[in-house]
Amino acid sequence: MWWYLLKRLALSVVIILLAVAALFLMLHSIPGDPVSIALGPRATPEVQAAYAAKMHLDKPLYYQFLIFAGNVLQGDLGSDVFSNRSVALTLSEQLPYTIALAVAALGWAALVGIPLGCLSAIRPNSWLDRITGIISVGTIAVPSFLVSIWAILLFSITLRWLPVIGAGEEGDILSQLRHLILPAFAVGLGWVGYLARMVRASMLEVMGENYIRSARAFGLRPRTIVFRYALKVAILPTITLIGVGFGGLLSGTVFAEIIFSRPGVGKIIYDMVLARNFPVVQGAVLVTIALYVVVTLIADLMVSWLDPRVRESL
Repeated sequence: MWWYLLKRLALSVVIILLAVAALFLMLHSIPGDPVSIALGPRATPEVQAAYAAKMHLDKPLYYQFLIFAGNVLQGDLGSDVFSNRSVALTLSEQLPYTIALAVAALGWAALVGIPLGCLSAIRPNSWLDRITGIISVGTIAVPSFLVSIWAILLFSITLRWLPVIGAGEEGDILSQLRHLILPAFAVGLGWVGYLARMVRASMLEVMGENYIRSARAFGLRPRTIVFRYALKVAILPTITLIGVGFGGLLSGTVFAEIIFSRPGVGKIIYDMVLARNFPVVQGAVLVTIALYVVVTLIADLMVSWLDPRVRESL
């Protein structure tokens, strides 16, 4: 297990380093002078030269990358171009809102999608299986921004059950939870179908294994066979999907954060791209990539802990 952990950690570090290099090259390939963007068109040549020297923009590209990578490894993501505020501090204030939204969206999707997939696999080709298939395909096909708009029209404007704007009053947990319901519903609805289809496919494969036939031959109850033996193995691909899905939701919540005017990393990236505030953009993207890699690593470790065959195959 420790050897597997070390290999996965090394691979995660390599992925993050490659992501840092790719992000650096993409940002420097964007047309436009970063000095003019930061200081404005009225800055004198002396001020522009001083700013370029301060930000090492007058150095060769490889030298800028080494400084950029070294600062990232030290946790220094740079400063906001306009306010000169630390990017790391700004992201530390906004990141909890995005994580809460991703956890809530994927959490309720798993609570609904996994049982739906189990019920569909227990009775394949039945009316329940067909209804589950229709629900799964329907939830996958509808984009989250469209769900967000319809949810606002129905639950906020027509029924007036839930608030729309913001993330709730700071320190008031109930208010924050009420403001979280609609965005989490809109973001997580599509994942209900993904999880249901994944669990159904895995369950159908596991239900045909020899040890499941043996359990049936011994007269065990169907509920015991499904939830104690079959689901324990069938859930492994779903854990990987949840890990990948959580990482994807960290960047995919941008539509919900914009539509519901919620604070978060996605909204920061959108606003800062429009303002050409590249230090904040690159810091937010790097934090998102790092979280994506960490969550995927945790999911892989959980799968390897539950299934020793994964560790032995690497």
